[in-house]
Amino acid sequence: MSAVAEAMHGNSYLKHLEPMARHTSWRVGGPADVFFRPASVGALEAFLASLPEDTAVTWIGLGSNLLVRDGGVRGAVISTSALPKSFEPLENGRIRCSAALPCATLARRSAQLGVGPAAFFAGIPGSLGGALAMNAGAFGGETWDHVVGVETIDRAGRRFSRARSEFTIAYRKVEGPPGEWFLGAEFAFRAAQATESGEIRRLLRERAEKQPLGVPSAGSVFRNPEGGHAGELIERAGLKGMRLGGAVVAEKHANFIINEGEASAADIEGLIDAVRRRVRDATGIDLVPEVRIIGEAKGP
Repeated sequence: MSAVAEAMHGNSYLKHLEPMARHTSWRVGGPADVFFRPASVGALEAFLASLPEDTAVTWIGLGSNLLVRDGGVRGAVISTSALPKSFEPLENGRIRCSAALPCATLARRSAQLGVGPAAFFAGIPGSLGGALAMNAGAFGGETWDHVVGVETIDRAGRRFSRARSEFTIAYRKVEGPPGEWFLGAEFAFRAAQATESGEIRRLLRERAEKQPLGVPSAGSVFRNPEGGHAGELIERAGLKGMRLGGAVVAEKHANFIINEGEASAADIEGLIDAVRRRVRDATGIDLVPEVRIIGEAKGP
């Protein structure tokens, strides 16, 4: 059995020229040269080992916080969304979670177990792997606040156990051993108050009241500048409802851009640039995109 055939075992998905619009929460994006969604870590190891050394690899989770340009992505795109979603209680308030576990599930299971504080994870769209990669946060909490160690995999399919001390953590930024992607993490929590489940419900209600849910978006577009909030700056610049093609700045929360159905990635990226320019002109503050933008522009 070839390495690629082995990689396909167990309902893994492999396709050439796969439209990335099928795999992003904005519902835009051109084709990936090769798209692979492994169903097991073993399949992932075999696939990585089979790739030519000069093939570029791009990792994605659930496709939130991601803009793929209309020309698509060269090389191989690997989605971890079908990997096992594990939540393993350990001793003394520690838990081990896989990268494919949705952040909302991490919040809920931690509350059921009686450890935390983890309620803030309910406000992070996507899975743990992506949250680890960017130190995603919500409601005042950040992913790496309680991480003690992680498991990673490299371009050759080799797995590593890494201590937190091997990473430099900042606001929406994580730097560690190059060329590795997260497979899971271990968290050190403490006994949580009985109100943790109620806190999750409260935070989800607050999120639903303030954010445009149920429409194609990618969550917060810009990082909050020090001492401020990107959404407030965008709103004060009068940009709610600003439109480019099928992309529009949300009326409900100005730090969200919505695809109203016919937007291209170029529409969204152009609107990001326009908002950034208008806020800089009005306030002198240069907003930094929080969303990850990958791929190539579509040719003429």
